[in-house]
Amino acid sequence: MLGNKMVMTDLLKPEEIKKALDAFAAETFDPKKFFEMVGMKAMSAENVKKVFQVLDVDGSGFIEEEELMFVLKGFSKDGRDLTDAETKAFLTAADKDGDGKIGIDEFEALVHE
Repeated sequence: MLGNKMVMTDLLKPEEIKKALDAFAAETFDPKKFFEMVGMKAMSAENVKKVFQVLDVDGSGFIEEEELMFVLKGFSKDGRDLTDAETKAFLTAADKDGDGKIGIDEFEALVHE
């Protein structure tokens, strides 16, 4: 995976990312609505998993709570940080096995829920 890391705009349209980020700039972040707005709900499971890999900054196979706070930056450098409350709500929505982090299958399930 070295040196050949995908970027979000390889997978999603920049204008859709911008529209979704703008929608949640001053509104409470809703991951499901956001994923739908950027076009992820319509993507194959395989492509959703590619998005996950872009967001999994440390390559651990999980998006931990610390990474989750910066998840919007993974879509665009202009993305804002999530608040503690938004981060916890996102984690609660996706973390089905209760291990405190989001695995790739949990992420894909949340997007296609």
